[in-house]
Amino acid sequence: MLKLVVDTMGGDNGSSAIVEGILDFLNEKKDVEITAVGKKEELTKLEGICRIIDAPDVVPMDAGALEVMHMKNSSMMVAIKTMKDEHLDAVISCGSTGGFLSASTINLKMIPGVKRAALVAPFPAQKKGQKVVILDIGANNENSPEELVQFATMGRLYSQAVYGVEEPNVYLLSNGTEEEKGAPEVKEAHQLLKQANFPGFKGNIEARSALSGEADVVVCDGFTGNIFLKASEGIAKYMGFLVKGMFKKNLWTKLGYLHVKGGVKEMSETMDYKSTGGAMLLGVNGVVVKAHGNSDAYAFKCALRVAYKLAEADVVNKIKGGLNQ
Repeated sequence: MLKLVVDTMGGDNGSSAIVEGILDFLNEKKDVEITAVGKKEELTKLEGICRIIDAPDVVPMDAGALEVMHMKNSSMMVAIKTMKDEHLDAVISCGSTGGFLSASTINLKMIPGVKRAALVAPFPAQKKGQKVVILDIGANNENSPEELVQFATMGRLYSQAVYGVEEPNVYLLSNGTEEEKGAPEVKEAHQLLKQANFPGFKGNIEARSALSGEADVVVCDGFTGNIFLKASEGIAKYMGFLVKGMFKKNLWTKLGYLHVKGGVKEMSETMDYKSTGGAMLLGVNGVVVKAHGNSDAYAFKCALRVAYKLAEADVVNKIKGGLNQ
């Protein structure tokens, strides 16, 4: 029986969206227990279904690490502390990204030997069913070459543990495929990976090819990765807008839609960033999942699916073992 703890406060859509997401998830999974942390009066729908811990304070979206650490009665801090004290399998929040990542790192500690934690998320590849693991997508503003090398190691282990890829192809995200292209940190990381004969390292990859299916793992600093993430989400929305407009032009295009609606639905589901659910803070001593700040019920249900899958795959212990080797 997996045990998850959820911070129900701090999201753009309020606790009601989180509650609905929890209920939908529990209809799918019967082998899981959820502890919901937040304002008790807003969690009445979960009574008798989940354990509820009353924590009335909400961490502001712009809260820094020190501010969060002083908010002892906030839903975020109580959720993280509950996970740590009770050795629960995962913690999930769609609250302040900076606050959640900082508080998780300080309370749960880093896996021994890890220099920096990284946010990692799977992106859909052109090959149906394939996921491209990209990290860091926003935990850090900048990273050293040595940290990028360690991200490659953790990303490779993540791909093996979660997606069952035996020998992942690993690339560095750069502005050209040539070895001499990229920021100074990328060029140095390239040399370090090459000299170490890093398993599966294939060199640089451009952003336009990152989701082509060549790569299983794409490594970048947190600033670049966050831009890639948000640009991808924006393009997906724009493509959906264009497709919708194309079929609304006239009667004939509307009739044409009837013949291809299955394919359009599949494309929409593939490109819907909400289905990704959330990103794991890789390198921390526990499964920490950051859900989208604007999560609706569906997106948060998907975040719970992510946490469940990562806990079930025992990804933290597999990364510990891989780093020791």
